Amino acid sequence: QVQLVESGGGLVQAGGSLRLSCVASRIIFSIGSMGWYRQAPGKQRQLVATITRGGSTNYEDSVKGRFTISRDNAKNTVYLQMNSLKPEDTAVYYCNADYFSATGTRYNNWGQGTQVTVSS
Repeated sequence: QVQLVESGGGLVQAGGSLRLSCVASRIIFSIGSMGWYRQAPGKQRQLVATITRGGSTNYEDSVKGRFTISRDNAKNTVYLQMNSLKPEDTAVYYCNADYFSATGTRYNNWGQGTQVTVSS
């Protein structure tokens, strides 16, 4: 199955920026939509942003205007540029991707997560 490896998390002060990356490997045939989700302690995993292969994007309301999702299809990589970070953005961020076999079967997989901590 597709392997997703995130990087770029860390500790940053409020108002700062981070850029997350997620590289997909072991691709069966093609990658479809990719996205970022996050899970704070004691809370459910929630959508942050998604992007289709064609570049259409969708954002959770609280990150609109601060976060930007993008992808490089040639590199099978999705990015999340996070600006104006707030303490409430603190969470483990997970990469997610849809991918397809040559016969058109759709699969979905998650990365292992990367910690983002925003100090006040």
